[in-house]
Amino acid sequence: MPMLDDYPARVSEGVADVLVDGDRVLGMIILVDQPDGLMLENVAVAPEAQGRGVGRRLIDHAAAAARRRGHALIRLYTHSTMVENQRMYSRLGYVETMRGEEEGYDRVQFEKRLA
Repeated sequence: MPMLDDYPARVSEGVADVLVDGDRVLGMIILVDQPDGLMLENVAVAPEAQGRGVGRRLIDHAAAAARRRGHALIRLYTHSTMVENQRMYSRLGYVETMRGEEEGYDRVQFEKRLA
């Protein structure tokens, strides 16, 4: 699903944040406010920046943004085949809340209560 997203529109909506180093984009994140929390809809890291902590920085940014916006909960989902991501989210304190098909995709949903 993230591959099909209209990123120029997401930028126009004000829900995309980008991590840059000079003129290079290292990664991006899509954060959407919901009534009961913040949805981390997408996090992506440039191939040349992978393994350098960029994803972790973006996820930390999402938690900080949630707190600034007054949310006590952050949610995210990943595809069921992305087992490395699932392990990482668990290590970061996210708890699996649902596993199954949603909108035609085999997803695993996570959430984290923020202090």
